[in-house]
Amino acid sequence: MNLLRALATVSSMTLLSRILGYARDFFIARSFGAGLATDAFFVAFRIPNLLRRLFAEGAFSQAFVPILSEYRNRQTPEETRSLVDAIGTILFLALVAATVLGMLAAPLIGYLFAPGWFHTEPQKFGLTVQMLRITFPYILFISLVALAAGVLNTWSRFAVPAFTPTLLNVSFIFAAAFAAPWFDPPILALAWAVFAGGVLQLAFQIPFLARIGMLPRWRLNLKHPGVARVLKLMAPAVFGVSVSQISLLINTIFASFLVSGSVSWLYYADRLMEFPAGVLGVAVGTILLPSLSKYHADGAPQEYARLLDWGLRITLLLAVPAAAALAVLAMPLIATLFHYGRFGAEDAWMTRQALVAYSIGLVGMILVKILAPGFYARQNVVTPVKIGVVTLVVTQLMNLAFIGPLRHAGLALAIGLGACLNAALLFRYLRSGGIFVPQPGWGGFAARLLAAVVAMGAALHFAMGSPAWWLQAGWQAKLPALLGLVALGMAVYGAVLLALGFRPRDFSRRGAG
Repeated sequence: MNLLRALATVSSMTLLSRILGYARDFFIARSFGAGLATDAFFVAFRIPNLLRRLFAEGAFSQAFVPILSEYRNRQTPEETRSLVDAIGTILFLALVAATVLGMLAAPLIGYLFAPGWFHTEPQKFGLTVQMLRITFPYILFISLVALAAGVLNTWSRFAVPAFTPTLLNVSFIFAAAFAAPWFDPPILALAWAVFAGGVLQLAFQIPFLARIGMLPRWRLNLKHPGVARVLKLMAPAVFGVSVSQISLLINTIFASFLVSGSVSWLYYADRLMEFPAGVLGVAVGTILLPSLSKYHADGAPQEYARLLDWGLRITLLLAVPAAAALAVLAMPLIATLFHYGRFGAEDAWMTRQALVAYSIGLVGMILVKILAPGFYARQNVVTPVKIGVVTLVVTQLMNLAFIGPLRHAGLALAIGLGACLNAALLFRYLRSGGIFVPQPGWGGFAARLLAAVVAMGAALHFAMGSPAWWLQAGWQAKLPALLGLVALGMAVYGAVLLALGFRPRDFSRRGAG
């Protein structure tokens, strides 16, 4: 399996999903702006979406894939199938119970995660509770999607799970563009879009599971040894892999005490930040975990270290320029994608503040997604948990320090700096434990990378023009101008890298399996 080709496949599918995600946010911003209704929806969506990242794509995937990979490499096909059946059955039962409980406890959940609205804005709080009851079943559907994705990725079927999230975005676009007038209030259309998107994603993956003979069958076996191992890894892995998501949710609590619109400004900035985080971090982490797991199962520490080295280099090569471009082009991006209809100039400037703050920690956020699999592939959950707890505490201390002078942007800055701390600590333990041994040439690699990023940032800064133009121009002028800036940045960055000796073949690598 050529990892660079696999990365290109997953990244391209993720890129399609992110583009549709921006289309969905364009329609949401144009139809609903940033205010009471959108604040309520983003809280109602963020809670099940957070649970998805914590338990489904986060802790569950990191615990399940290494065990599944070990079973596939060391056990018989029937024993591997029995693991998938047992995990699928137990997961389904647990999710049904959690979904019912979440819907019944919606007022309590709303109060816990947006306490500032309970007394001061009862209308917003009531709307949040109403939408929570609609969106909460999403955790059921999307967790089963994560199970399917873990199986498909282990069988190197990376494209299908990478394409699946596009269906949620399609559901959002349809709801915002066409269905909203049929609901009272119209924002409820977005809540039902979440529900429908979960159903569509699960239904899409079922035929592909059946094709490889891994569609889970009902088999309730609480004593299955593989299930016990997955659960043992999964419980603490919540903190190890999802600290930034917990911080985002705590940020929502802080933001509920700020002026109306703060939650929405953070949401729109987070959506832009997640574009490179998803296309790069999630994509690289997705293809690394199965191969790292196999190298560990085969007892090949040198190949393990070389694969981590490759993952870090390819990530930095793409993530550092992405972070720089996000900071420099913050206003052009926001104005082109969101500054329409009820999303005004004030909303654009406030979102820009949050986006610039997020961009400071973007490289750290992406590196966490690469470094964490280095532990989980070895079925080591203790170290990432310790690091996660420390990071979470430090992030909240920074929240308290920054929220006064910087308001919502301070919350975004705390998230970014916390992610950098998380990544630094993960890297330190990988190095000190001898798990990661850097390959030769890192000094020259870093120097050439920095030179290319500086050249790209300077070119974008002088070419983008004034923020006033971006706020006043129509989309017919802004869209080609933004695309031109993106092309310019890529051209300058690529040209400098080539001039300094970088070649695509230098990053080609084959993975395990």
